[in-house]
Amino acid sequence: MPPHLGLVCITVSKEVRYRTVTRKRLLEQSLDGQRKILEDIFRDNIQTFDGAMRYCQQNGISLYRLPSSIFPFSDEPIGRDILETLAPILARSGERATSAGIRLVMHPDQFVVLSSDSPAVVENSVKILQMHADIMDLLKQPRSPWAILEIHGGKSDRADALVASIGRLPEAIRSRLALENDEYSYSAEEIHAICKRAGVPMVFDAHHHIVHEKLDSYEHPSVAEMLAKARDTWPDPAQQLVHISNGREGFNDRQHADLIATMPSSYAGAPWIEIEAKSKEEAIAGLRPWLGTLATQAG
Repeated sequence: MPPHLGLVCITVSKEVRYRTVTRKRLLEQSLDGQRKILEDIFRDNIQTFDGAMRYCQQNGISLYRLPSSIFPFSDEPIGRDILETLAPILARSGERATSAGIRLVMHPDQFVVLSSDSPAVVENSVKILQMHADIMDLLKQPRSPWAILEIHGGKSDRADALVASIGRLPEAIRSRLALENDEYSYSAEEIHAICKRAGVPMVFDAHHHIVHEKLDSYEHPSVAEMLAKARDTWPDPAQQLVHISNGREGFNDRQHADLIATMPSSYAGAPWIEIEAKSKEEAIAGLRPWLGTLATQAG
């Protein structure tokens, strides 16, 4: 079966766009004013999410990454309270996505550093992760790697601290957590070793891998090897998720290109692929011939 392709957060077109608010603008308002602004944004963004699900269904996209900022300030008491009041609406939205066969994932931002040597940073990281887990719970998504919260390893040379931090996480977070290799701090081999120790899945990113290792092709044997090793960390290998992007100015450029011109041949065996290209749905559309070729070969 050809891989399922995933859309990351928004579309290049105006089809999927979310609202937000700056901290400065919010804090200029009274408490009642803040609540009204946030509730309006939350309700609008739920409608946008519902629209994103319809868009994915109409375009044969079966994985969707929710933006981390879909509910701004929901890691604060005022935001959490508003989310709770919207729980029935969120439950219906999440259940509709599940009924449509759309897998939901999230990728918390760079402020999540579970390997930090600062207890305050780790504490704030857990707070951010809890907010993401709460959103997944409200959307009625399972506490399993099906609905993963994928993060990077963070501060380098802190594998023991990272494993220890993961071990202390609340179940709602830990049951969904996955770690991804990156260009600088943790290679694919290093993050794989940490995932094995911590008992969490590994999200393999082939582009991060070739940049970190200074490789000149996605066909380097280590790409297929790491894809297979990462699959062994998933409780259900059929749920394995990987990332793909291409370099913007050159093969080893860490900046993402608009489209995907080069795909590792080994990714034909990856069940789920998040497309991290600037042109979003256009990049996914550009991969349809590749998927068609795979389907023909499989047949």
